[in-house]
Amino acid sequence: MTKFNSPCICLIFLLFLAFTPAKIFAQDGNPEEVGIVEHLDTIIPAGITFNNEQGQPVQLKSLINKPTILSLVYYDCPGICPALLSGVSDVVEKIGLELGKDYQIITVSFNDLDTPAEAIEKKKNYLGKHSRSRASNWIYLTGDSANIYALTHTLGYNFQRQGNDFMHPSCIMVLSPEAKVTRYLYGTSYLPFDVKMAVIEAQKGQSRPTINRALEYCFSYDPEGRKYTLQVTKITATVIIFFAVLLFIILIVRSSRKKSKIQNS
Repeated sequence: MTKFNSPCICLIFLLFLAFTPAKIFAQDGNPEEVGIVEHLDTIIPAGITFNNEQGQPVQLKSLINKPTILSLVYYDCPGICPALLSGVSDVVEKIGLELGKDYQIITVSFNDLDTPAEAIEKKKNYLGKHSRSRASNWIYLTGDSANIYALTHTLGYNFQRQGNDFMHPSCIMVLSPEAKVTRYLYGTSYLPFDVKMAVIEAQKGQSRPTINRALEYCFSYDPEGRKYTLQVTKITATVIIFFAVLLFIILIVRSSRKKSKIQNS
């Protein structure tokens, strides 16, 4: 039987840590790892309430009766939120599905200071590209911190406040008519085929993980530069640890085989 020595065990443990996502803390002032932990097949619970564009309270789940593209932003974001919303707006014209009939879009602000008036103002930026009937099926919501946390916690969407701004991932979620999370699509621009398939699968209640989670491991958001940067140190360390562990395992296996040959000779 092959025996593993202490250095090998330590390296395996380090490799495990390198590939294990950092612990996510609740939004109560404790450190929080910015990013996405995919909660596929999770159903948005009843009771999560936001204010619509008219300032009226609405339960989020009650709004979802067809496949829904859900985006989380904050309305005065100077960075990637406008790019994300533009990406969603652009793909609407290209996926060959009818907004309002085949699917809808809901945008929720995770800044509890945002107001319905700001939501309306933000929505006006995208009305020019779409008809009024289409725009009515792109819903903008605001809410308090408790309901925001309930939603982001349910979705596995983790962000940090940085003064007046936020560090946050760039991602849209696709929900089934039963408000079940079926897909995460990352970035600020989206391939029409990917979005169309995500909507069709959501209609059937089919969920699918995305390989783009690897991108989030390799990139982090720089709030000062307002862009994603490659985490060279993290990637390099992971690769070094991986090959170090692999080398140790090979050496141990070879050593074990040699001992077996000597004993059998």
